[in-house]
Amino acid sequence: MFFRLIADNFTRRPRRKFLTAAALSLGMAVATAALSVSLDVGDRLSEEFKSLGANLVVTPEADSLPLEIGGVDFRPANSGAYLPESDLPKIKSVFWHNNITAFAPILDISVFMDVPAPRPDIARVVAQGGSTRQPDQFAKVQILGTWNRHQVELSDGSKFVTGIEETSPWWHVQGRWFLEGKNECVLGKNLAERLRLGIGGRFNALRREENGVLPGDNCEVVGLLETGASEDDAAIFPIRMVQQLLNKPGQYRKLYVSALTKPEDDFARRDPKTMKPDELERWSCSPYVSSIAYSIKQVLPGSDVRVIRRVADGEGKILTRVRTLLWLVTIASLLAAALAVGASSASSVIERRTEIGLMKALGAASGTVGWLLAAEQLLLAFVGGCVGYALGLLLARFLGTKIFGVPPEPSLLVLCVILVLAAAVTLLGSALPLRRAARFDPAPILRGE
Repeated sequence: MFFRLIADNFTRRPRRKFLTAAALSLGMAVATAALSVSLDVGDRLSEEFKSLGANLVVTPEADSLPLEIGGVDFRPANSGAYLPESDLPKIKSVFWHNNITAFAPILDISVFMDVPAPRPDIARVVAQGGSTRQPDQFAKVQILGTWNRHQVELSDGSKFVTGIEETSPWWHVQGRWFLEGKNECVLGKNLAERLRLGIGGRFNALRREENGVLPGDNCEVVGLLETGASEDDAAIFPIRMVQQLLNKPGQYRKLYVSALTKPEDDFARRDPKTMKPDELERWSCSPYVSSIAYSIKQVLPGSDVRVIRRVADGEGKILTRVRTLLWLVTIASLLAAALAVGASSASSVIERRTEIGLMKALGAASGTVGWLLAAEQLLLAFVGGCVGYALGLLLARFLGTKIFGVPPEPSLLVLCVILVLAAAVTLLGSALPLRRAARFDPAPILRGE
């Protein structure tokens, strides 16, 4: 009989039931879209922030002095310290190896470059001090050696392809990047204009030894680089060529690492040396940028791993603000749905005063009446929640495609949360009307008072 009463009452007054279900559906649709995007926004923002480049930098531990101002590290480099390339495969052996998406070593040298008049497409690279001509006849240039599409042999026998193109995806190259097995290079656009070189031009790299200046490898320009930074005035070489110029085979000066991380909180910024064992374990098992830096330092002896705060902090702040906005929208939609349900429930209780009075006169307890009305509202909440979830998926798909280019995936967890929220909103909005209905005195009602 209880279920027959619920089914009978649910089909009566369809207009009021429809309005209540519509209010719930709209509120749950907004909540579904906000929750779906909120759950997906972390991964999407991480993908977007990969375009900002590396968020970790590794340098020799004896190579710098601590100097940090406003979260930006200004530590100077000392040209006497280097790190071995042979240790780099160990980076992919740390706990968070899957979060490390790319890394690229850097070896730099300052040289003088000269373009002889008879052949403006030829440039000679002479190590500083390696020419008998006056220094003002040459242009001082920074040469950067690095990897591009480099295959790193890992301990499990697999290969990991990485390089500067992955750690600095915002660098724009007209033409193409150099191939590591060939004598090719990329010039910054400002340097190329100054030296009157374009794609296809060639120049000869020279290095100085005790017996004089000896010819090196002939190098072809295959691309022009534009970054909007100091690299526009530099030349980018395969690292082996710079190692030959410096006579430092298998060594590098700096390493940039790109890693997928979660925003740091107060716990993430604590010094791991002051943590208890259980706290250190929890910190190490969270993909904070600081914990990944700590893991890398453990496998690279003699290294100093620092966080590029401008990238890491920017990601955390934007993600926090986006999620806060989504939660505010969700809360507002739930409050609006609760008010709509409350108004509809109050009107329904007033219309059904006679029915409620008759049930109580026939012996129905206040709890029974309240539970019957609550069950009707919960059935409405289930219908409104399911419809709202379906509408919310469409809205989330639209928002995800417009904002991130990729729609969020449907989630069973979100469906369960939405049904629980629909029930909670319905009971919260109907609480006062149901309480009033449970306290009705049947005698005055049946007398028509």
